[in-house]
Parts: sequence; C-alpha cells; structure tokens
Amino acid sequence: MEEINRYLSNKYIGKDMFEFIKKLFPICRSITGDGVRKTMNYVKEHIPLEIHEVKSRTKVFDWTVPKEWNIRDAYIKNSAGEKIIDFKENNLHIISYSIPVHKKMTLDELKPYIHTIPDFKDRIPYLTSYYKENWGFCMTQNQFESLENDEYEVVIDSSLENGSLTYGEYYIKGEIADEVLLSAYTCHPSMCNDNLSGIALLTFIAQTLSKIKTRYSYRFLFIPETIGSITWLSLNEKKLKNIKMGIVATCTGDSGIKTYKKTRDGNSLIDKIVEQVLMHCGNKYNIMDFFPWGSDERQFCSPGINLPVGSLMRSPYGFNGYHTSDDNLDYMSEDGLCDSYKTYLEVIYVIENNKTYVNLNPKCEPQLGKRGLYRMIGGGENYPFDEFAMFWVLNASDGKHSLLDIAYKSNMDFRRLKYAADVLYKTELLKIV
Repeated sequence: MEEINRYLSNKYIGKDMFEFIKKLFPICRSITGDGVRKTMNYVKEHIPLEIHEVKSRTKVFDWTVPKEWNIRDAYIKNSAGEKIIDFKENNLHIISYSIPVHKKMTLDELKPYIHTIPDFKDRIPYLTSYYKENWGFCMTQNQFESLENDEYEVVIDSSLENGSLTYGEYYIKGEIADEVLLSAYTCHPSMCNDNLSGIALLTFIAQTLSKIKTRYSYRFLFIPETIGSITWLSLNEKKLKNIKMGIVATCTGDSGIKTYKKTRDGNSLIDKIVEQVLMHCGNKYNIMDFFPWGSDERQFCSPGINLPVGSLMRSPYGFNGYHTSDDNLDYMSEDGLCDSYKTYLEVIYVIENNKTYVNLNPKCEPQLGKRGLYRMIGGGENYPFDEFAMFWVLNASDGKHSLLDIAYKSNMDFRRLKYAADVLYKTELLKIV
C-alpha cells in the first residue's frame, strides 16, 4: 500500500478534478432522468462504472421509486416576446420536477409561482418538488423586482412519467471481503461544492485505488440523494454485513477547513481513523457529532441499518451560497479539491495499514543496537531510525492494541508508527496478529 504515496504527490490532481467538474456543470440533474445518465456515462469514461436502472413504482422500504422527470426547455416571455427567464441559461431557474405548463398569465397570477431569496438579491435559489406535482420558476430578487405589469407566456416543456431511477456503482475487490463504502450524490443541478465536488473526488479516488492492490474491498456509489441511498439499501441488504465503515463525500471542493461528521455511534473505527488523520494534517479542522439530517449518512446510519458511515467535507452544507446559484465554478478551489483528495487517500492509507502486532521479544526492551536500529553514540538527533516510535510500538504491541490505538496513546502520527513497525517487523521483533 506504499504505492499510495506516489499519488499523494500528484500536484495536478486539483486542476484535473476542476476540469472534470466544468464538464458536468451545465448538465441539469435531478433524482431521475437523462441528466443523471449523462453524468454517470461521463464518470464511466474514467472508471468501469456499472450503471443500474430501478423502475418507477418499485417499493423500497417505506418509499416508492418516483416517476422519471426530464426537461427540454422552460422560459417566461413578456408580451414583446422577450425571454425574461430562460432555463437554458441556468438550470436553477426551474423548480426540479416541475410538471408541463403552457399558459398566458398576468403578473399577479404568475407571482405565486416565482421564488427568490429576498435577503440575497443576486442569488437564484435551488428548489425541488419531487413528491408533490407542482411547478415554478426561480430567479434573483433583483430580476423579480424588475418585472412589469404585463401578460406573460409561461412554458415548461417537461415530462413526468414512469421510467427509472439511475445510479452508478463500482466495486474494487480487495484481499478480504470486508468493505469500505464511499458514496456521493448525483442529483444537484449546476452546483459545484454541493455536490459535483463529491462526484469528482470519488471518481478520482476510485481511479487511483483501481491501480493499487488493496487489503479491503471498496464500493463506490453514485446515487441521487435520499431516494438513491434508500433504494440501494433496500435492494442490497444482503451486502450490508460486509460493510465495516464508510464515508459520504459532499462539499469537498471549496477553500474551507476540513470538517468531519461522525457516525451515529460516534466511536466507530472510521471515526477514530479520520480524527487521527485530521489531528496530524497540519491545518485547522472541525469534528461534529452525528445529527439526523444532512446527506445520505442519515440513511446509512438509520437505526435499522446502522452502518458506521460518517461524512468528510470541507465547508459543510449550509455554507454561504449553499443551494443557490452562488455555488458555482467560481466557488471551487483547485487547492481545496487537491487537499480533499489527499485527505481521503490518507484516510485510506490508515484503513489499509492499521494492523495489530505482537512483540516477539517482550521481556524488557530488545537490544536495538545490535540490529542496527539504535544510535551507537548516545545523544544527538542524527540517527537513521525513530527510536521513540519504536519504543511505543514495542511496548504496546501485545496483540490487543492496533497501530491506531498506539497512535492515540502516544499522540504520534500514524505514519511515524507505521514506519517504525515496518522496521521492527523486518528485523523479526514483531509479528502480525
């Protein structure tokens, strides 16, 4: 798993991920429809994604897979034939899942169907109506205030009919059946941090892991939020026993500090691993306890499923510009994307290398000098190996404490202890349990 270090040094990864996001930004996505298919097909150009279709009306726990929604055009024209709102200029101008409409309306008749953010006059809100047939337009408050008393032509060229829900899945088989689940949601139209950044991140992480021999197996899910995770869980309950930990990737592309939302249990192995990585990342970070709203972690952590799945983000949902047109390409940070990629790989490095050892020479300290593992002249800092890390590993390796346990006990970086364990293992002072 040391191969991972080669990818950690990739200085172009942030730029590559940003270009990936730019390609997907214009596509209108929702919880179903051709926009999701286009997105999944683009991901499939980078990794061997398996694309699934689940028919409308399929019962999934307490839910039913909804009708499929597609949209071709939507606009409002004034009496002079000028488009004052055009869906083709910004996907957010239409409420997702709006039913077909073609009618003439006065301004007073139209106003109830127009939505703005009065406190942020230049932002277009993102709104949906998935499970109640409705329609509407979104615009900036400035646009709304400029509307004149007139007769308007309102057109929404959409369809809402039986079809299917589309999701993508990529499974990397490791040495053992135990799985790490990595999930991102695919349903948000033309918003970058939430959540094209998550799609891009997991695509590039999957691409990297496909080139490395891993101990754990890895399952990547690209699913519409909420209904997608519910659908996958409902149809794959037999697979859940193999999932030992997981992360939902969302809001991973801005310049905010790293933020981790814990699992429902709050003390799961993945919680400890992520916290250890963040403690030694050299930057500020934030850790939040679990709460039952947010993204798909609330489905994975629901009481009847209760998988140990957290969420590793940058600025969490609710950031300035969240669910508005301000979450655009300008909000993205190539450095933030790169740092998220490296942080996820560092978490995977710990997952893969968190082994438990037994000291094979436990009666007092072994003589490290005769093995070339200790400075031969006392004092000084220029010595080839890290004796303090070796002392911690030797003392705590009783078959009961993993390297992660030792990292917490010693307050040392996991990698520092791992390198020490490698040296001790090669000199036959340790064995792996």
